[in-house]
Amino acid sequence: MLLLPSPPPTRFPSYNFSSLVLRYHRIIQPPLLAATTSSAIATTSGEATQYSKPQNEYGSSGDPNSVPNRRYDFTPLLRFLSSAESDYDSDVEVESAPPTSLELTEFQLAESYRAVPAPLWHSLLKSMCSDSAPIGTAYSLVTWLQRHNLCFSYELLYSILIHALGRSEKLYEAFLLSQRQTLTPLTYNALIGACARNDDLEKALNLMSRMRADGYPSDFVNYSFIIQSLTRTNRIDSSMLQKIYEEIESDKIELDGHLLNDITVGFAKSGDVNRALYFLAMAQGNGLSPKTATLVTVITALGNAGRTTEAEAIFEELKEGGLTPRTKAYNALLKGYVKTGSLKDAEFIVSEMEKNGFSPDEHTYSLLIDAYANAGRWESARIVLKEMEASDVRPNSYVFSRILASYRDRGEWQKSFQVLREMKNCGVSPDRHFYNVMIDTFGKYNCLDHALATFDRMRMEGIQPDVVTWNTLIDCHCKSGHHNKAEELFEAMQESGCSPCTTTYNIMINSFGEQERWEDVKTLLGKMKSQGLLPNVVTYTTLVDIYGQSGRFNDAIECLEVMKSAGLKPSSTMYNALINAYAQRGLSEQAINAFRVMTADGVKPSLLVLNSLINAFGEDRRDAEAFSVLQYMKENDLKPDVVTYTTLMKALIRVEKFDKVPAVYEEMLLSGCTPDRKARGMLRSALRYMKHTLKS
Repeated sequence: MLLLPSPPPTRFPSYNFSSLVLRYHRIIQPPLLAATTSSAIATTSGEATQYSKPQNEYGSSGDPNSVPNRRYDFTPLLRFLSSAESDYDSDVEVESAPPTSLELTEFQLAESYRAVPAPLWHSLLKSMCSDSAPIGTAYSLVTWLQRHNLCFSYELLYSILIHALGRSEKLYEAFLLSQRQTLTPLTYNALIGACARNDDLEKALNLMSRMRADGYPSDFVNYSFIIQSLTRTNRIDSSMLQKIYEEIESDKIELDGHLLNDITVGFAKSGDVNRALYFLAMAQGNGLSPKTATLVTVITALGNAGRTTEAEAIFEELKEGGLTPRTKAYNALLKGYVKTGSLKDAEFIVSEMEKNGFSPDEHTYSLLIDAYANAGRWESARIVLKEMEASDVRPNSYVFSRILASYRDRGEWQKSFQVLREMKNCGVSPDRHFYNVMIDTFGKYNCLDHALATFDRMRMEGIQPDVVTWNTLIDCHCKSGHHNKAEELFEAMQESGCSPCTTTYNIMINSFGEQERWEDVKTLLGKMKSQGLLPNVVTYTTLVDIYGQSGRFNDAIECLEVMKSAGLKPSSTMYNALINAYAQRGLSEQAINAFRVMTADGVKPSLLVLNSLINAFGEDRRDAEAFSVLQYMKENDLKPDVVTYTTLMKALIRVEKFDKVPAVYEEMLLSGCTPDRKARGMLRSALRYMKHTLKS
């Protein structure tokens, strides 16, 4: 930069320098033209940082040919800004206007930088914002430039600052800053990105609506930010994502590779695998290569849905595309095999993984232990634990919680203590999840003292119970008929500062319903709504069940109607609760009417519902109609189970058609159903009656 001589006072009569208070006694020399690389050594903390830019470092809008071949030293300016007081603080909300009077130092600085082109200011600001230094100096620079009319692309400067504030989680300051300029597409995009990055989706979506109302079309980057935020916060929902895609189509936005990847991942993580596959095919059809992470997410979603054949196809596609599957990809496929119980495939994929030079990680071993535990191969699971130790992979609490859950599901709750001992021998401390599984294990087998002791031990170790812990403990006491203790725990939960969730209220509503405390049920519903918790399908199903079991059928039907009016679709489980309630009272006509309403609502009858309908006819001594339900099952590709045949045998015994029972039992065997104790008991009862009849 050319050196400017100190201007004489008479040259600028509009500035009264004699009246200025010079706070800075040293005179800052104008920036020197640098032949060699120079560096600015001024930040707000005084640490060395390079801010001098060579002539070819411009912002995205810079034109190298329009700028003289020179370097600018911004050190004096940055020193001035960092040592200034609160004149340029980010809390200033009034728009900076050109000054009417200046200190000599500031005036000389402004004049010395008058020739700096806008692209260099943009480049300098980006460098400052990308540093770990506080944002204050960068903000002061923008304010200073605006005060002296040194750079006219303020829109870009403000968008750079908004982006930096969003990255620093200073969303409020970003909005304050945006009010200093009329919002343009550039600043809108920066604000939307800042909101999405800070997971404030409501503000981001509102800004997109305002942007559209102002006549500015949104771009694909904004939609990518929104979808990424939804995915990151696990708030992704298939219907919501479908709505976003409809908006993208409405805005006529061309889908690029990044957005297609985000949409595919979003649908995969929401559990809508079919749509995820559709967008994956769309990307490939457009000649775009999906990211490895996208393919891994789709493989995981397919595995979770038990669609391992398709997961294998995507996995092979990944390899054929020249991408090397890494541990995450192998784990995604392994998870699918574990989910479907394909132990041989699980063992094979781990072997293949090791053969290709990838060592199993903690997640791999956890899944393999899960597979062996589900198959009842406890010794194999222990061998995997030893392999982990040999490979210097330390098992975590989750691994042991899976082993414990497998014992629980197989009824071997006594081995809980053995798992705890093995865990401590490996130097692993139980975490909240492990204790929750342990409490659930004891609760399922009515070992309430052990469940409470585990709860106390957990708190003694400094692990605070979460809502899952409390729900598990309350529920196991309710199921064991200890309603008073369950209510005590419910009160203790609230006193501890842990807020009940919808599941907690559902458990307590069921408890009060079993005790026929109808006023307390209404009080709970009111309290639940006052806390902003809306009844869900489980709430209404519970209400229908407790009202039906107590013969309060009008209340049950009213709940059904209220649920429909709230926009919730009744489930097959809810109708089963109602039909089963009618069945237990022998009200077969009401049961068949509920069945007709269910089919009219578009709910597909489940095996559970049809078994309840058979029971309703059986209790009402209408065996012919009971067998017509069996025929309906066969015609609609629903395979009868042991409960179906047992209920039919019970219906025949009720109408004293003992001679037909053996034929039903034989049909059950031929269909591949294994008779249980109750089925064998029905057959013995029928044979005993037949023998008694023959003797008499």
